[in-house]
Amino acid sequence: MQCDEITSELLNFILEEDNAETFDSLAKKVFAYQFGNNLSYAKFARSRGKTPRTVKTWTDIPAVPINAFKTLDLTCCAPADAAAIFMTSGTTQGGIRGKNYHSTLRVYDASMRQNFAARVMQGKKRIDMGILFPTPEVMPNSSLAHYLNLAVSDFGSPGSGHLITDGSINFDRLISELRQAEATGTPYALLGASFSLVHVLDEFKRQGLTVKLPEESLIFDTGGFKGQSRELDLDEFYDALSSTFGMPRSRCINMYGMTELGTQFYDNGNEACPSVKSGPGWIRTQVVNPLSGMSVPKGEKGILAHTDLANFNSAVTILTEDVGIETDDGFLLLGRAEGTQAQGCSLAVDEFLKAAGSA
Repeated sequence: MQCDEITSELLNFILEEDNAETFDSLAKKVFAYQFGNNLSYAKFARSRGKTPRTVKTWTDIPAVPINAFKTLDLTCCAPADAAAIFMTSGTTQGGIRGKNYHSTLRVYDASMRQNFAARVMQGKKRIDMGILFPTPEVMPNSSLAHYLNLAVSDFGSPGSGHLITDGSINFDRLISELRQAEATGTPYALLGASFSLVHVLDEFKRQGLTVKLPEESLIFDTGGFKGQSRELDLDEFYDALSSTFGMPRSRCINMYGMTELGTQFYDNGNEACPSVKSGPGWIRTQVVNPLSGMSVPKGEKGILAHTDLANFNSAVTILTEDVGIETDDGFLLLGRAEGTQAQGCSLAVDEFLKAAGSA
């Protein structure tokens, strides 16, 4: 199967979101495509006894540990031919940055637009929007910069834009836009990294400011606080957003995504924490034991493994280092692996690198 052919099939599926049988069939096609074009992944799959002939269902596809993206070029296209290279922040493991190569952004962009329209916009075509994150021009290798730029360009009303310029938040513009929304009753969406919203909360507290945003406004955060200047308990964070912007916590939406994926997960607000995260029909999640790769019983803690059709150029199934619990509607995200689970993730990385011939 060629890149153009599999891209076309994936776009049709994302735009129409067919049934579970189609997901399973496409996942196996993506695995076969990666098996034939990604040597490192193919070596690892064979070490697990997995080939396109032996993989009978999407749950059989071997998961690539997320830290392998920091060591190997996991790509079906030549790295120099990639349309985009999204890179992790490099805040851990000595600053080594993971790379996710995209042979085209057509699938990534379609995934974002379809999912965002359904889960965040919920029927609205446009909304006044402020972005608390740099532009792609400033951060060309940031998947979040690309994602948020798509959000404001495709779903923001005229006049919407980025509120971070020259490395700092334009508080004058932000406060003006919020006051205008409050006065006119026009819904407003404030989107950005979680730590950027912490800076806004701190500044509003310093100035003694609050606003009451209109109904159907929303606050959108992603990324958490690790490695930033200040960390907050989730309940404290969403309580502060609610009181500062005069809106219920149910209108405070968190996005769970990562550079190593092509699809994002959302919750339905944060009235209660931790919130249930779920994704669209082109991504599936298992909660697994990191050593065996086998699913743990429902209701028990394990490591999240995601099978993402939009990740067709690198690794369709990845093993994260995030702990979660399967629920009827998705999964609870509980934080990073620690203790035995963290050791299991590290051993999974070692096994992958050894099998791939890089260790």
